[in-house]
Amino acid sequence: MPKRIDIDPGDLADALSTGATYDEIAETYGCSASTIAKRVKEYGLEAEASDSEGSKMSEDKKAALGVGLDIGTMNIVAARKVDSSVETKRIRDAFLDLEAEAKKMLNMSGVSYIEYEDKILILGDPAIETANLFKREARRPLSQGLISASEIDALEVLSILIENVVGEPQEDNEVCYYSIPAAPLDMPGQDVLYHEAVFAKILEELGYDAISGNEAMAIVYSECAADQFSGIGISFGSGMVNCALSYMTMPIMEFSLARGGDWIDRNAANAVGSTASRLCSIKEKGLDLTQPNSREEEALVVYYKSLIKYALDNISKKFKETQNDTELQKSIPIVVSGGTSLAGGFLDLFKEVFEKQRNRFPIEISEIRQAEDPMTSVAQGLLVQAMQEYI
Repeated sequence: MPKRIDIDPGDLADALSTGATYDEIAETYGCSASTIAKRVKEYGLEAEASDSEGSKMSEDKKAALGVGLDIGTMNIVAARKVDSSVETKRIRDAFLDLEAEAKKMLNMSGVSYIEYEDKILILGDPAIETANLFKREARRPLSQGLISASEIDALEVLSILIENVVGEPQEDNEVCYYSIPAAPLDMPGQDVLYHEAVFAKILEELGYDAISGNEAMAIVYSECAADQFSGIGISFGSGMVNCALSYMTMPIMEFSLARGGDWIDRNAANAVGSTASRLCSIKEKGLDLTQPNSREEEALVVYYKSLIKYALDNISKKFKETQNDTELQKSIPIVVSGGTSLAGGFLDLFKEVFEKQRNRFPIEISEIRQAEDPMTSVAQGLLVQAMQEYI
């Protein structure tokens, strides 16, 4: 479980003397700037830090209590309220392990890493870039939205990744709302209890009061204040699609589906005889779903449409099961979010698929829109809930 990141007081003092910012020092140690700030105070290095840009930032900016943490298959994102704005920090949910002999090469190339037991770990986006260099696959501690049972290092790596984005709490037991998926409809017998308990333990050992929150409901809290927190939030993630219907802040239904961006990549790759990593690369380089320009892009569009239809069909089916107990007094919006929704033309494609079944869709929809920032929307919605604990 979480291990205290080793930061030598002398090395920290030397780094501060060069004028390095807290963010720059944090990158070296694979932790957060707030962790560096706590160690500066712990080691009595405030004088050495007085001229650094990082310490000036910490004096000028006051963070409100409460943290929102979105734990996704592809990305981990934390959100805090600092002064009048929300600041977020993201790390790619991936890592690469190398033998200790690679340390010299990494130092020469400037790639940040941490030492863990007898291995070198590269975290986040650099892990994927370095994996490509070594013709390896970066490892991912989550699979299909849940902790990967096949990754023996998953828990330790997740602890490090989470500390990297949330840092140390501003006070003992600071509230941190963290995301969990609902139980998947299409994986009978699969629950999220272990997943939920592991992340609670990681955060509690970091000193937080950990409270779980549904991922899709967080989208409603983030994006639907003007709608009195009524709407359908759909988070199109890498491992899962999470869906929730809220009416006046009350959750009416919550569920997940065991399909997502990875499912699109795998199936599109199989259809055209390519690889999932190549299809993923095509998406991330800039894909316009309304104007596919190759056979591979056309395959991606086919499976994007299929995933959207699958989500809408299951929302209809699930709502009809509860319709006798639920009466919505007004039309509500659909808000789409998540990394898989970042592909160009996704919103237009979603509307196209929805219009084909609008007449038989059991819920009156006022509009369909995309979250203001699909990558951070869940974290910001969880932050809204965390800050409510201090009112």
